[in-house]
Amino acid sequence: MIVDCVLFELIDYLPVRCMRRDCMRKTPILFSNLVQDLLRFKKIIFSVSTSVRSYCSNSRLAAINGELDHSPERHLLGLLESCSKDRSLAATKCFHAFSITTGSVSDKPLFIRNNIMSFYISADEVFDALKLFDRMPERNVVSYSTMIGGLSRAECVDMAVDLFCEMRFCGYSPTQFTFGGLLSCPTLDIFRARQLHALAVKNGFLYVDAFTGTALLGLLGRNGSLDEAVELFEDMPRKSLITWNSLITLLGRYQFVEESFCHFREIFRKDVGLSESSFVGVLSGIQRDPELGVGRQLHGLAIKHGFDSALSVSNSILSMYLKCLDMSSVQRLFRSEEAIRDVVSWNTIISSFAKSETQLKAIELFSEMCAGEIVPNHTTFTSVINSCAKSQSRLHGELMHAKTIRIGLHFEAHVGSALVDFYSRVSRVKEARSAFDDISEKNVVSWNSLIAGYSGNQSSAVLLVKEMLRQSFSPNEFTLSAVLKSLPVSELQQLHCLVIRMGYHHNDYVSSSLITSYAKNEQLTDALYLVTASTAPRSAIPANVAAAVYNRTGQYQKTQEMICSIEGPDNVSWNILIAACLQNGNYTEGFELFRHMQVDGIYYDNYTIVSLLCACTNLCNLALGSSIHGLLMKTCFESCDIFVCNVLMDMYGKCGSVVSSMKVFNQMTDRNLISWTAIISNLGLHGYAHEAIKMFIEMESSGFKPNGATFFVLLTACKHGGLVKEGMDLFRKMESHVVQPDMGHYRCVVELLARHGFVKEAEQVICNMPFPPDALVWRSFLYGCRIQRTAECQANSDYGRCASL
Repeated sequence: MIVDCVLFELIDYLPVRCMRRDCMRKTPILFSNLVQDLLRFKKIIFSVSTSVRSYCSNSRLAAINGELDHSPERHLLGLLESCSKDRSLAATKCFHAFSITTGSVSDKPLFIRNNIMSFYISADEVFDALKLFDRMPERNVVSYSTMIGGLSRAECVDMAVDLFCEMRFCGYSPTQFTFGGLLSCPTLDIFRARQLHALAVKNGFLYVDAFTGTALLGLLGRNGSLDEAVELFEDMPRKSLITWNSLITLLGRYQFVEESFCHFREIFRKDVGLSESSFVGVLSGIQRDPELGVGRQLHGLAIKHGFDSALSVSNSILSMYLKCLDMSSVQRLFRSEEAIRDVVSWNTIISSFAKSETQLKAIELFSEMCAGEIVPNHTTFTSVINSCAKSQSRLHGELMHAKTIRIGLHFEAHVGSALVDFYSRVSRVKEARSAFDDISEKNVVSWNSLIAGYSGNQSSAVLLVKEMLRQSFSPNEFTLSAVLKSLPVSELQQLHCLVIRMGYHHNDYVSSSLITSYAKNEQLTDALYLVTASTAPRSAIPANVAAAVYNRTGQYQKTQEMICSIEGPDNVSWNILIAACLQNGNYTEGFELFRHMQVDGIYYDNYTIVSLLCACTNLCNLALGSSIHGLLMKTCFESCDIFVCNVLMDMYGKCGSVVSSMKVFNQMTDRNLISWTAIISNLGLHGYAHEAIKMFIEMESSGFKPNGATFFVLLTACKHGGLVKEGMDLFRKMESHVVQPDMGHYRCVVELLARHGFVKEAEQVICNMPFPPDALVWRSFLYGCRIQRTAECQANSDYGRCASL
């Protein structure tokens, strides 16, 4: 009699109390009742399985064997199903051991063994299932299909394919479930998938049954073969709801929103039915404001058909509104009394704010989440720590680190990598290394976070790459890109050799980093050769970097040629080309390119708008600048970052519309020091000196500390407004703000005093300067003297000597 190793494992597991004599005596009765009544079994499953183990350990099998001889097989199967429903792996192993030891199922062991193997697979015990499969004296199609499906689920693709070949060699014909299980493997490559596709067509499963076709559809989509997936879908005569949902999800994933929504409507028309996955699939592709109308229609349909109460659908709707920056709908949906919120809902909204410019809002939401009954998980902490890293909030980041230590999540790879990135960004390299060492199972992402933190110290970064290789971790494109950013020429060439040896020289991101690094080392020939050596059409990313290098060196013609050689130029390519035109004074051509960009459906971004607004400022064309502002208001003004709003204010100020500049400032939800400095400059430039000073006081009350540029525009405002006393107070105030006056500040003060008759005071300021005055300081002084017609000043030989300056 064969005794499985599982039996010995279970015998060792027996508690001492279960070895009592009265427990032994009751076991046959318990097991007999169990076979007759499965509901009773569910309540006493663990005690019964303990009793069975005690019988096995004492070789008292005859009583149980006698009971089972009179029990039909369906009772045994019911017993196993009860273990499966209760998800009791220990009880199932006990049943497995018992069935092997007693030999009571010897008449039809295959039926039971297949079901035991299926349960092992469903419990993610694939290697226990494989052990059982290897010891089976006989197998059938179900045995092979079940095991192939389990190996595919565990991503053991090579073993699954080998078993599939063995199955065919043994004379068993694969079924639709065999094909479906193998094709659903996430790591199956497209080459073997196409071979399986041909075999499925040959065997007639692809067009008879939807299961195989749906699995192949998902695999083609995962490998980027969307056209093949759509063609396969159209050729399938039988389509289940899962097939429709698979295609809808694929189209949504690749952001073909209209096509995804059209197939969603087809489900209605053909009365196929709806599921949560139908809504989630379409909603996943909606990520931009122009697609918000489709999202609102889906939201309405979800409410109409009762799917809005499903957590997966409500979370997808919330995510859709966040991606489209419809914050009013987000607030209404998330804060409503009927809202159903789980940890995924909180993670969705926290992650969205963490990725935006309002990272502190993510931290506030985390505090609110913790105050409720929802327990944050590793995804929550990863998002919040990333938010702390972007905002460089050391206090909040360290508090998050303390929380993760308290609940034991700092060992987790994602959380640990986020902590490493946080400490790297706040220049705490030692703490970053400590957080890295705490990670229990390091991965490439963890190493990349640490290496990126040492990017300022390239020698240490290179040493980390060597350490990474010694520990059998293979660097990926992100590792190499992080190290390549600013290496010296000697180490750059060595790492370039490593890139070639690993085959990453054809990777867009790595080649772009190589171009940038060579350009920083003033090796422009080597930098540009990496792109020019390849023939057109070229990949967009490295060609864009090369075009930017050409543009920085003033080679507009070569910039244009490089962009034109790109296969499918993206919005970055258009931005570089537009910026090159505008910087070279070809304003008409630059704006014409922007028009063509819109006609071609290329989505412009903040960089595009900044280039256009700077051109309007240079042209002093208020009407054109207002048109750009109108376009922003119509499309995506809420998504504009602070930098765009600052440039817009600067354009209005320099083009003569201080009122419009103030409107933009008042509409800004987030402001930085540059925003305040820009509006103060605009007010002073147009003679509103008192208002500029009031704005400065308001800025200080808002918690912003002025820098040298802020004081310069204030002194300039006082100079234009004739506010001598206020200007001198501000000049003296620089000391209290620990701002050292430079030549520009002294020039403003000298001109302010001399222009308004305070020649002696201006002369005193020049004498007290900590560095020699330049020509512009003397020119400002003499200009003030000329205005005041001070004969004494002009008679002074010391200053007359400087008139030639």
